[in-house]
Amino acid sequence: VQLQASGGGLVQAGGSLTLACAASGDIFRVNSMRWYRQAPGQQRELVAAITPDGATNYEESAKGRFTISRDNAKNSVHLQMDNLKPEDTAVYYCNADIMVSKNYGYEWWGQGTLVTVSS
Repeated sequence: VQLQASGGGLVQAGGSLTLACAASGDIFRVNSMRWYRQAPGQQRELVAAITPDGATNYEESAKGRFTISRDNAKNSVHLQMDNLKPEDTAVYYCNADIMVSKNYGYEWWGQGTLVTVSS
């Protein structure tokens, strides 16, 4: 099983980016999916999360600017980021609870993707 993230890049303040992440491999079911970020010198923090039935929650600074969504058929999750600010600059990581059988599951991490917001 692996999570493959993409979509990072350089954008000016006020701009938008969309991050994508897809789970692949021998998957029984994907439960909650999340995006974390880690800025230089900072701890990794949860940005947004989404359950299989679409319930979402956001870190306070992401509310109203970021939108998390998922495609259960494709085992994928997206993070639409609008009105980006320099303080959003970080490496963003995809995370998911993946069941590999009916009774066994693990937390998986994707590789990070760098988002840089210039002022």
